[in-house]
Amino acid sequence: MARGASKPMTESRVAAILLIAAVFALVVIGLVMVFSATSADLSAAGRNPYSDVIGQAVYAAIGIVACAILWQLIPYHAWADNLTWLFWGFCMVLLLLTFAVGTEVNGAKRWLYIGPVGMQPSEFIKVALLLMTIRIAYRFQIEEIDFRTAFIELLLLIGLPLVFMYVTQSDMGTTLICAVGIFAVLWIGGFPAWSLVGIVAVGVLAVVGGTLGSGYRSNRFVYLDPWNDGQGGLGSGYNIIRSYFALAEGGLFGMGIGNSHEKYQYLFASDSDFIFAVLGEEMGLIGALFVIGLFLLFLFASLKISANAPDNLGAMIAGGCAIMLVFQAFLNIGCAIGVFPTTGKPLPFISSGGTSVISSLLIVGLILSVQHASATQDRPYDRARDNLRVIHRG
Repeated sequence: MARGASKPMTESRVAAILLIAAVFALVVIGLVMVFSATSADLSAAGRNPYSDVIGQAVYAAIGIVACAILWQLIPYHAWADNLTWLFWGFCMVLLLLTFAVGTEVNGAKRWLYIGPVGMQPSEFIKVALLLMTIRIAYRFQIEEIDFRTAFIELLLLIGLPLVFMYVTQSDMGTTLICAVGIFAVLWIGGFPAWSLVGIVAVGVLAVVGGTLGSGYRSNRFVYLDPWNDGQGGLGSGYNIIRSYFALAEGGLFGMGIGNSHEKYQYLFASDSDFIFAVLGEEMGLIGALFVIGLFLLFLFASLKISANAPDNLGAMIAGGCAIMLVFQAFLNIGCAIGVFPTTGKPLPFISSGGTSVISSLLIVGLILSVQHASATQDRPYDRARDNLRVIHRG
């Protein structure tokens, strides 16, 4: 049964407009902040100060094209069939290649270089795992498979790759982001409540065990008191302290775009993991809240599209994608403001990194493809055709 057929299509269109506006604003802010965070160091090194932001713009353009293709040309029902298998298989190959020939950066083997082009496959893998979860949940909904089969497929096609990525890449952040997206899909998909409770329990135990069982992850809890890191704030608590300084210096209205002090070799990963701290320093509390508001607008519009989706498959795609992406955004922001331990995950649309911006825009394309179907199924000629069918049957 169609979920959103009886609702005014203006609601779905308005949601799409709000979503596109939020994403456009976030991408533009991201380009500005990447330039601000990288230009000074590039100039000091004798390089083109625009090189990083030009690269980010190129990746954003690639992501926009991919988003448009998903939005307008690929019906979202294709993800219930073999297309998900193709994308999932491609991402599993990337996962294995990263394990075999990946490059280690900061103690974690998460980068894969193909010639001069580097990528973080985990950014694509999280989308593939979400889509495979949606496919399994949809087949369970339409009673194509029973719960036992769905559970086995989730274990083999989702659980094993997640564990493999966690072990080989030491990537707690991506594992947690995937887990939240998967839970959202299963919840929207109507899985039994007891099974969801069991998944949450296993997830919590895995996070606690993984954190306490690894020394460097345990050290991340220094964010609770970064000055007490055993080195007077110069050890594992250093970057969190510099992030606090950046946010404090920004005050209410900020120091102005380009005027950050902490980005000058004080705050590590100022263009990626901690770009929100630089944003807060330069744009102030007002600018930081504006960015948070954009992510909330993104979530609101996406959930509207989910609610008006033609069927449960569309609802799971739009809702699951939105929840996963926004959770990643708030995980990154939480790390910068000291609410969560550092995870090393980029801020969607804003952090420097081609893989991140492309994968984020792929998610946008998936959400908009659901809205596109909602809009096209209720065009005037479709309604007229349906009315004629009613008259004919009568």
